[in-house]
Amino acid sequence: MEKENEAPAEEQVADVTDAPAAAKLLSADEIVSEIKPLSSNGFLAFFQKIWRAWLGVWYNFSEKHPKLSKLLYQIVFFIVFSEGVTIWQFLVMTFLPHAFAGLASVEFVWPAVNLGDLTYTLDGVTKPLQFAIFNEPAQLLADGTYNVNAGLGNFIAFEIAVFTAQIINFPLQRNITFKSKGNPYWQAMWYFIGWVLVSVFTNATWGIIAPFVRDLWAWPAAGWNLLKTVITGGLSMLVFFFIFLIIFPDANKVAKSARGKADMAKATNESEEKIAKLELKAVRKEEAAKLFNGRSERYQAVSVANSRAVAFEAIVRNTEKMKAEAKTDEEKAKAEAMEARISEYQERATVAIEAKRKAVAAYDKIVADVKAAREARGEDTSKVA
Repeated sequence: MEKENEAPAEEQVADVTDAPAAAKLLSADEIVSEIKPLSSNGFLAFFQKIWRAWLGVWYNFSEKHPKLSKLLYQIVFFIVFSEGVTIWQFLVMTFLPHAFAGLASVEFVWPAVNLGDLTYTLDGVTKPLQFAIFNEPAQLLADGTYNVNAGLGNFIAFEIAVFTAQIINFPLQRNITFKSKGNPYWQAMWYFIGWVLVSVFTNATWGIIAPFVRDLWAWPAAGWNLLKTVITGGLSMLVFFFIFLIIFPDANKVAKSARGKADMAKATNESEEKIAKLELKAVRKEEAAKLFNGRSERYQAVSVANSRAVAFEAIVRNTEKMKAEAKTDEEKAKAEAMEARISEYQERATVAIEAKRKAVAAYDKIVADVKAAREARGEDTSKVA
């Protein structure tokens, strides 16, 4: 089965010269044996190569800038998921208003505040231009039917689109972007409260824009629906990022908070029952944090070791190729220069592989310790892994 990777070794891993010294270098065969085999499917193997090379670069960066890398990770995934559900909203709003066509004749405007003396004319009828947080006036068309992209039906369709988008967004942001281990029911409650408040705010913002683009300037429905989605979705995304930072704490913050409550209960001489309850909760959260940290460190160490093993294999292969093809003195000198760097890559790979082995062993010990502690308390250990 094919090993990785056709890219030059220099592109596989950064900063090979700053590796800490290894006690004993692993042999070339030992290093290459650490490389995860690629899929036998050429198409999948191609993307596996790209993904693994990227993981190596990313985790090298994470080692040097842990706080910055965490923030960048959260921002990128937050934007990807938020834009994804924004597209979902737009697709839903393209079709769902037709399902509520029977409510298109019902106006839903609150509070109706005239924008000075501005008016607009629709099918010969002049109406005042109005601001409203919920601004869905009915629009009678020339053919005697009502515009399905207006009225109460359109409002209901939009709220359904937004609500379903949040149902999709919540687990993605909680479990992947912020990797939170907090109480999901508490988080869902505050997420819902935040969504309601943000919806009122974004609707109010759209209430200022809508009278102009929809009524006064009479944009096509597809155009102002897209603008509405972008504006309300963009504002929601910006506000929600900071809300998520509060309601989606990571496992370490959850454990620290639980420990603080237990210690406070002891300091204020609460009842033994309450102290015992809070202490047990703190211990469980601390165990969860240890598992989370160990799992993350193991995954990072495995990815870095694989990347550096690939880099070593690549530089050896490329060196052999350059030496075999070298004809001029310049080409031979380049081959010799690359060959001189093999030991650096070998040391770097050895250090990474040793770190991986330690991380795997450390995580296995954490799992064993947590299982033993929970068994001693008579708790279920089936999900400890």
